[in-house]
Amino acid sequence: MQKIVSIGEVMMRLSPPGKQRFRQATRFDILYSGSEANVTAALAGWGLHAIHVTRFPDNPLGYAALASLRERGMDTRYIQMEGDRLGLYFVENGAMTRPTSICYDRLPSAFSTAGSGIFPWEEILDGATWFHWSGITPALSQGAADLLMEALELCGKKKITVSADINFRSGLWRYGKTPGEVMAPMVAMSQVVVAAENDTAGIFGIRAKPGEEPYASIATQMKEKFPAITALITSVRQSITASHNRLSGLLWNGQSVLQSRTHELDPIIERIGSGDAFLAGYVYASLQQWPDQRKIEFATAAAAYKHSLEGDILYASPQEIEELAAGNGGGQIKR
Repeated sequence: MQKIVSIGEVMMRLSPPGKQRFRQATRFDILYSGSEANVTAALAGWGLHAIHVTRFPDNPLGYAALASLRERGMDTRYIQMEGDRLGLYFVENGAMTRPTSICYDRLPSAFSTAGSGIFPWEEILDGATWFHWSGITPALSQGAADLLMEALELCGKKKITVSADINFRSGLWRYGKTPGEVMAPMVAMSQVVVAAENDTAGIFGIRAKPGEEPYASIATQMKEKFPAITALITSVRQSITASHNRLSGLLWNGQSVLQSRTHELDPIIERIGSGDAFLAGYVYASLQQWPDQRKIEFATAAAAYKHSLEGDILYASPQEIEELAAGNGGGQIKR
């Protein structure tokens, strides 16, 4: 069985029921999620040995979050129960012309106050096939960045494939360093990178050159800066309304840009977590050693399928994703 390891903060998500606004709500629905853990949860659901590394406070909320990861089939043996606080985020789901709104209350959390030297990375990464991180982790604190670098350096020594969703979120970087200076050595140790132009431009100043195919231009410049990159991927979204989008995927494989079919998403149940489903689909397809076109079709179909589900997590079998990737998305009753 393939062994996948991810690292990242898991928070409590609080949402008004249905499509209510915060000002209407008299109660909240509770979930526990985080970008990297969402990826790992999907892979665990597809039968892979999926380990998530994080830290929760040693209190009832921390143990509730821990239980939620276990229920999704993840290996949680290395999660530490330390620190004082579980991060929170609040989601107001949009509809029609009203966009989804998210508010964070996450610092200082048990994970953001962690640092290097606290996890047994030799044991965690022994026999691992793939390691995943996102730009959220180094944005939280210097300690979280140090913790991630410790794992990435060992991945390099062990020749473990590394994926990075570089996730440029400017509001998180508050400890005096720029995203570019912190993340450059991390991306340099990663082979599969999820990035759109707003990410590469915001972090590294890399934009498409005039007259060149945009994504190929960005990917070529990223490859020149970070030679270890073997694939650059992104999803492309056209938002007609909050409830109606079109979604496709792009993969630069070192030679050319491949594009998936376009999925019509109408009406959207929830789009949060679709990027994590996209990356999970790409990881799964890569581990199956499928051709590149099949990889990006599967990844994009996974992201599209996620829009039909409430919450942050993708619940779908590989067979269901493959059917959608093949264009069988009519929603007929199955008996």
